Amino acid sequence: MTPHGETVIETYALAQQPPINYELHDPDVRLMLQFRDGNAAAFEELVRRYQGRLLTILEHLVGSREQAEDLTQDVFMRVYKARERYEPEARFSTWLFTIANNVASNALRSRSRRREVGVPEGNGDDSRPLRLDQLAKAASGFMPTRALDKAEQAEMVRQAVAALNERQRMALLLAKFEGMSYQDIAQTMGLSVQAIKSLLSRARVNLKEILTPYVEQGSPPQERPSEGEGPDSRDENET
Repeated sequence: MTPHGETVIETYALAQQPPINYELHDPDVRLMLQFRDGNAAAFEELVRRYQGRLLTILEHLVGSREQAEDLTQDVFMRVYKARERYEPEARFSTWLFTIANNVASNALRSRSRRREVGVPEGNGDDSRPLRLDQLAKAASGFMPTRALDKAEQAEMVRQAVAALNERQRMALLLAKFEGMSYQDIAQTMGLSVQAIKSLLSRARVNLKEILTPYVEQGSPPQERPSEGEGPDSRDENET
């Protein structure tokens, strides 16, 4: 069966399912509805639950702790401004990370434009979240053939994840850090389930390709082609 045929079947199957009552099943949706109705403490609780998680995802996406902190605040400001028109049409985390994905994409496009016109970037904090050695093993199925200490593994994998293109990196982080399903990632990124499966498959292959020279020869990870370039562009453009 072709990927297009699988997508049609998935869409049809989803259409036959009864609508999900997110207010009933998602406590964070209930908090957001309470905030919509004027309960400021509910918003404070959502910030407490998601601030660290957002910061981790955004830091991996934009590569700067300082910028990630600014973008995290931007995301919550957008949530605050959207409170009066909020309707629970998805899990709260899916809705929130959709906003985060848009914010990060805008920031990366802005950075790219600044580079094109030669505007220098500021020197942000270069610290990174750890736990990336686990991400590498889970994502690529690749085990080092030479002994690496934890700090070296973390830095090596940070560079490898950063070398993925934007969509692959976002899909991978949502899958591994947030434990999102294909359907939730698809909804967050505005793509089909089949496109997300393709993104994650290519991300795992690319991670292994990026990590192998480093582990075997000590060569630093190299950046993958940007979106729309190179052999992965077909997967990236599926919707």
